[in-house]
Amino acid sequence: MAIDWLDLPAPSALPGLFARAALRRSVTGRSLPTVGLRCQINVDPAHLARYRQICGFRDDGLLPAPYPHILAFALQMQLLTDKRFPFPLLGLVHLENRIRVIRPLGGLGPFTVSVQVQNLQPHDKGVTFSLITQLHDQLGLLWEGDSRILCRALRLGSAIAEREAAAELPQTTLAHWQAPANIGRRYARAAGDYNPIHLSALSAKLFGFPRAIAHGLWNKARAMAELSEHLPSAGYQVEVRFQKPVLLPAAVRLLASEPAASGQFSLLGADDLPHMQGSWQPLD
Repeated sequence: MAIDWLDLPAPSALPGLFARAALRRSVTGRSLPTVGLRCQINVDPAHLARYRQICGFRDDGLLPAPYPHILAFALQMQLLTDKRFPFPLLGLVHLENRIRVIRPLGGLGPFTVSVQVQNLQPHDKGVTFSLITQLHDQLGLLWEGDSRILCRALRLGSAIAEREAAAELPQTTLAHWQAPANIGRRYARAAGDYNPIHLSALSAKLFGFPRAIAHGLWNKARAMAELSEHLPSAGYQVEVRFQKPVLLPAAVRLLASEPAASGQFSLLGADDLPHMQGSWQPLD
C-alpha cells in the first residue's frame, strides 16, 4: 500500500487531540486511510530520565527500547483522530505490541518519527488493524513498533485463523513489583496518554472497569527493564499479547525463560491471573 506522507513541523497539541477524540463516537468508513504522518524530533534528557525512573530502566547510554512509542504518541493521536481515520478512538483496544530494535538506539536526535495504519482484518470481536510507528536517523531505519488494535464497532466477515502458538518454554520467576494506585497518572505524565481508564477508579468506572488499570505499554516497559540482561542492544524484537488488565493497585510477578537468543516471558497477578505473555527473538 502506497502511503501519502504528510510532513509536519511538529505534532498538534495533545489537549486539542483529546477533545477531538472525545467528540468522535461513530464509524465513518470501512477502510483505512493511506495517509501517513511524520516529523522530526529530539529527545529531552529530563523527560527521558523521568521515563527511565517510572519504568525501571537503568541509564546505559541508549534509549529504552519502548521509548520511541512515547516520542511518537502525539503523532499517533493526530493520525487516529484525523477525519480520514474511520474509527472512534474511544473504545479501541490494544491487543498486541511488537517492537523491532534494528540498530542501537544511541543519541538524542534528531530523529524522524512516522506513523501509519495498515492491515485491516476481520476479528471475532470486530476488526483489527496495525498502527505502525518507525524511528529513523540519518543512516535509516532504527526502530519499528506495531500496535495491533481492536475496533468492536465494525464487522467485515469471518475472523482469520490465528497463527499457531510457539511451543512453551519453561519459565521461572525473575522479579516481583508493586503497581501502585497512581502509576496510571504517573505514566500518563511521561507518555502523554491520559485515557480515563488509567487515571482513577472514578474515571475508569465510566468505561466499565472497577478500578483504574495500568497502561499496557507500562507493563511491557517494566517487564523489558527487568529483562535487560536477556536482551542484546539491537537486532531483536519483543512481542507481547495483552491479556487481563492490571487493576490498580496490584502486585505482579514476571516469569522468564533462561537467557538465550530467543525466549519467553509472562506477567502474572494474584492467583496466577495472566496479564501479559511475550517473547523475544533475533530479527530475521
